[in-house]
Amino acid sequence: MPASSLRRRAVLPALAALLSAVLLLTTGLATPTASASAASASAASAGASARAKAFTGGLTGTGRSTLVLYDTTGQWGWLGELYAAQTANLTGHFGTFAALPVSAYTAGAMDAYTAVVYVGSTYDEPLPEAFLADVRDADRPVIWMNNNIWQLTASIPTFAADYGWMWSQFDFSTVEGVVYKGRDLSRDGRNASGIMDYASVDETKAEVLAAAVRENGTRIPWAVRSGELTYIGEIPFAYTTASDRYLVFSDLLFDALAPQTKERHRALLRLEDIGPNAEPAELMKIAVELKRRKIPYSFGVYTVYKEPGKTVALRQRPLVVAAIKYMLANGGTMIAHGYTHQYTDAPNPYNGTSGDDFEFYTAHVDEQNYVRYDGPVAEDSPAWAADRIEKMKAEFRAARLPVPQYFEFPHYAGSAVDYEAVRRAGFKARYERSLYFAGTLSGTAPQYDHMAGQFFPYTVTDVYGSKVIPENVGNIEPESFNNHPVVLPADLVKAARANLAVRDGVASFFYHPYLGTKWLLETVDGIRKLGYTFVPASAM
Repeated sequence: MPASSLRRRAVLPALAALLSAVLLLTTGLATPTASASAASASAASAGASARAKAFTGGLTGTGRSTLVLYDTTGQWGWLGELYAAQTANLTGHFGTFAALPVSAYTAGAMDAYTAVVYVGSTYDEPLPEAFLADVRDADRPVIWMNNNIWQLTASIPTFAADYGWMWSQFDFSTVEGVVYKGRDLSRDGRNASGIMDYASVDETKAEVLAAAVRENGTRIPWAVRSGELTYIGEIPFAYTTASDRYLVFSDLLFDALAPQTKERHRALLRLEDIGPNAEPAELMKIAVELKRRKIPYSFGVYTVYKEPGKTVALRQRPLVVAAIKYMLANGGTMIAHGYTHQYTDAPNPYNGTSGDDFEFYTAHVDEQNYVRYDGPVAEDSPAWAADRIEKMKAEFRAARLPVPQYFEFPHYAGSAVDYEAVRRAGFKARYERSLYFAGTLSGTAPQYDHMAGQFFPYTVTDVYGSKVIPENVGNIEPESFNNHPVVLPADLVKAARANLAVRDGVASFFYHPYLGTKWLLETVDGIRKLGYTFVPASAM
């Protein structure tokens, strides 16, 4: 197998780990006192004279809405905005959202929403008394993550008796799993940020929704619900993987926003990195087999192949075009996967070759062999991105192929400007994992050094205003590359099994045709045996 085939698979898994190292610095070690909490609340009241404007978005027409509140103070205040964006994206599956710094909360603001999520990312963030009062009297679901629960409990002298539980302190034991609805979900053991432990839990008054499992096998509650209040003892957006406890939060949102949702488990398959240099026989072999098994699928196509000194357009490869037409006529949905799937002849990060390199973002491989994201390309602008997209569309037409209705960024990476350009280009949806940047919710310039990668267990309408079809299970990796492990069909099936924890979730994976049919069919069969039904992208 050529080295380039390995490279083109290597960069995508990096998205899930973009926040890994930072969260360790956001949780304090000391147990706060009631007086400290009262002082924080007072400071919030004094310092919130300038009220921020809410960032709004999401899926319209459902009648459901979420207020996402987040922290902004301290050295790591920007993390609150990133976590809030990820939270808002998930709520965009259910309806509209409004994201607002918690410091800007005013009395009664939550009354206009179906549910509220507070992301407590900053230790001792000053919380407005108006917010604490409305949580105390809430008649709608409130989900509270991680920090500052002590400010709420200090404001309710009888909290333990009324709610049936009381926090004690963060537990920094190694935790590598969370049990939810009888399913074992993962939690990266490197995540040393701690999980809230409890002084007491009265299960006649409070329900333990999920339990964290320590390295020695003992358990502590991971999520607890009493009345309208659900408390999660950490922020589930760091060190996420396809089988992660992140899925618990993704599913708990159904309780808050769509509790009548019935169990349904759909699967998606996307063939990846099909360009003018693809082997028509490989494409046909897979397409014929998927047709025989009646498996709908998608396939990502870029339109011009480039490497230093060589350019080949799709229209110059009639056998590849014929294979694509066969796929379109027999269960395949074409996804636009870039114009050239590379940027220039210079390495970005590998060799300037289509399929290997980024197109809309810059990156390099560091001395430790990790792919590092550097930022937008030099000429990034609305006009540049729109021109790139229009050239891609023109090449589809020149090859006498329909212009796809769905878009996937090469290597899942673009700037905020590029995401907007794709939205304006009229695609029905993006089909991918995506990058999100601090500054988006606050309306300031994107902070490309403060970013998060996110995958979804269901379709969402994200903070860029686009529908996003999920890819959340990953892909086959026959060999380790750029510090990513080998991934085989059993690993993808295991991840799909974990995603059954989401009541209306998806197991979505992608596959490179040059790997042949064996691993593809093993994965498809394994996922089907779990009870998933493969559907086309248009069904999402």
